[in-house]
Amino acid sequence: MKTLAVLLPLAAVLTGSPLVGQERKKPLTATLKAEVAAEVRGEEADVNVPPQGFAALFNGKDFAGWKVPEGDGGHWKVVDGVIDYDAASEAEGDKNLWTEKEYGDFVLMLDWRIKETTGLFAMPIVLSDGTHLKDATGEDIKLPLPNADSGVYLRGSSRSQVNIWCWPIGSGEVYGYRTQAQNPEVRAGVTPRLRADRRVGQWNKFVIVMVGDRLTVLLNGQTVLENAQLPDVPAKGALALQHHGGLRNGEYTPASSLVQFRNIYIKELPTAAAPAAKAVGQ
Repeated sequence: MKTLAVLLPLAAVLTGSPLVGQERKKPLTATLKAEVAAEVRGEEADVNVPPQGFAALFNGKDFAGWKVPEGDGGHWKVVDGVIDYDAASEAEGDKNLWTEKEYGDFVLMLDWRIKETTGLFAMPIVLSDGTHLKDATGEDIKLPLPNADSGVYLRGSSRSQVNIWCWPIGSGEVYGYRTQAQNPEVRAGVTPRLRADRRVGQWNKFVIVMVGDRLTVLLNGQTVLENAQLPDVPAKGALALQHHGGLRNGEYTPASSLVQFRNIYIKELPTAAAPAAKAVGQ
């Protein structure tokens, strides 16, 4: 029965439909609830117009406020008000798209979509505790499934990346912590509790909340991570939209970042201040 339970999400990957019985969580705010409801009805929300209290990180016109990789060759580009990437940056070093500004505690909202998958990728089956389903010899059971791969780096670190991909576990996990964490509570905490992704080609909405070393992620109005701990995460750092995969012998590898982003908004939150020093004589 355990094997059947973990294989059921594969149907959602292949059909793009949510599983029966998936718990639906309330959105973070009434504004977000209205926006998600509009998207479900197929309505187009205002593009790149931040909600009250938020600042736009992307103006829909150019990369003001962002650092395009040196030597990129135009592969990160703005097309019809969205950030478009073809996974083929010609930069010799870092190929990710970084913000110029660094952030500590924040609420980040952004829309993303995978334009198309780039081949079959051998995916392990991730269990609810963040480990992989194994065969009798202790080897990971892997299934070749359509895939593409990107993500959002938080606090300047690739380890604290909120994943975007086609794995059955769903987007929103923190791969760098799940696969490296020694603490089982940390590993389980960064593993999505449900799969909330829409079909490839459709827009998805992340709400990412960082407070201290705690991370909460909503995807399309559903809570996929709640108060997950990221031990030793930097206190502050830039954000990045991830490059992954790319061309090999003229063909895309099966985990390439053919993605688009829009409506990228942030609200900076106050951080815990150090205790005020007492006046002399008090």
